[in-house]
Amino acid sequence: MSRIAIVGGHGKVALLLAPLLVGRGDEVTGIVRDPAHVPEVEATGATAVVADVERLDTAGIAELIAGHDAVVWSAGAGGGNPERTRAVDREAAIRSMDAAAAAGVPRYVMVSYLGARPDHGVPPGDPFFHYAEAKAAADEHLRGTALDWTILGPSTLTLEPGTGRIALARPGDPGRVSREDVAAVAAATLREPRTVRQFVGFVEGPTPIDEALGSL
Repeated sequence: MSRIAIVGGHGKVALLLAPLLVGRGDEVTGIVRDPAHVPEVEATGATAVVADVERLDTAGIAELIAGHDAVVWSAGAGGGNPERTRAVDREAAIRSMDAAAAAGVPRYVMVSYLGARPDHGVPPGDPFFHYAEAKAAADEHLRGTALDWTILGPSTLTLEPGTGRIALARPGDPGRVSREDVAAVAAATLREPRTVRQFVGFVEGPTPIDEALGSL
């Protein structure tokens, strides 16, 4: 059994991930900002904790995640507001990484996206630009830590049922993938040592998830 903290516990991927982890015997903490989201998170079998990581400092986040074996970052500002996007997707994410190191939480899984990189190519006038900048900075910070990190890079997300099968992909590759399969990849990643210190880009494909991750 592992103790896993999911930051952004009410997100679409997080609500699919939590029951997968609980179902295999892990102890899951879903960290949410809005108290109204507690019942939905706890319906997954996770324990909900109300905390605003956007406002917590590094020490506050460290206290929140202390005693866990892994952190999954699945939070986001939702786009639209450049200041909040920077505050959550970049600054709070970076503080959570530093907090994991300070709290002795070795494993860190970042849910990012397939095109995330410093040369993301999104023009400054594009509404997606601020998100792309924030994710690039957060991912680069994570790469520079001593954590056992994995950055997940799914392609365009859908709400379709998962297939349990993916294809590893590189930025720019076409494709899409269901949120259900993103959750399944995150769950499998936490148990697959080959994913440590790897960017795992993927789309829907022909290969069972465990097999694809085991090929890294």
